[in-house]
Amino acid sequence: MAMQFYASPEQIMRDRSELARKGIARGRSAVVLSYADGVLFAAENLSSALHKVSEIYDRIGFAAVGRYNEFENLRRAGVRMADLNGLSYDRRDVTGRALANAFAQTLGAIFTEQSKPFEVEICVAQVGATAADDELYRLTYDGSVNDEPGRMAMGGQAEAITGVLKSHHRPDMSLGEAVKVAMRALSSVGGEGGAARTIAADQLEVAVLDRRRVGRTFRRITGAALTALLDGDAATAEAPATDDTPPTPTEEAGKPTTSAGSADLEGQQPQPPTP
Repeated sequence: MAMQFYASPEQIMRDRSELARKGIARGRSAVVLSYADGVLFAAENLSSALHKVSEIYDRIGFAAVGRYNEFENLRRAGVRMADLNGLSYDRRDVTGRALANAFAQTLGAIFTEQSKPFEVEICVAQVGATAADDELYRLTYDGSVNDEPGRMAMGGQAEAITGVLKSHHRPDMSLGEAVKVAMRALSSVGGEGGAARTIAADQLEVAVLDRRRVGRTFRRITGAALTALLDGDAATAEAPATDDTPPTPTEEAGKPTTSAGSADLEGQQPQPPTP
């Protein structure tokens, strides 16, 4: 009868942690930081078909590094949870903290119960009324949650990138300044001999949660708008062409402009349907 090799629980957890950390470190980095008008997401991404940065809900964004299929499954589950809570209760009841806690429970269960952990690190960010109210949550492969102080870096040489962010980040920065700081941080590592390198605009994935907007705040910045930001032309970058949010329905079109779940309907008389 063959004897099975024994491994202590501590050794199993160390092996799983090492596997996950190595997988995350092999990926390209992403940074998230607060600025005067919102929260900026910037990730080095060579693929235009796969997104590292996405929207989860009205004022909540998602960024991740590691294995795409694994963090995409998490993102889809987060979108379903947010939509269900928003429809069942109120859109204001969907918060970044609740989503971060749900992700943490899922990652923790996978890390302890399955033979292979998820090789992912994610950020859930919620934009507030001011930069001081922004919430950035870092979630690691084992389900740990950290509340970050307005800036964070994930994947690759995250510690070195975090040092650059710490030196140059300010909560009152403009969008153009924030993009340049993110670019400086991402390009500060990975060059030959540890030197800085140049990252082309088409190798960056950039998006923001714009606190000045009502309703959906997420928008991507691509193409000429991103190039203008990197060149210091903020006016061109703020043009409507950078906005991928669907237009707000109008009353003339016969469509509602507010959510019934978000409106205070108490005491109002029902209105007859429009013929």
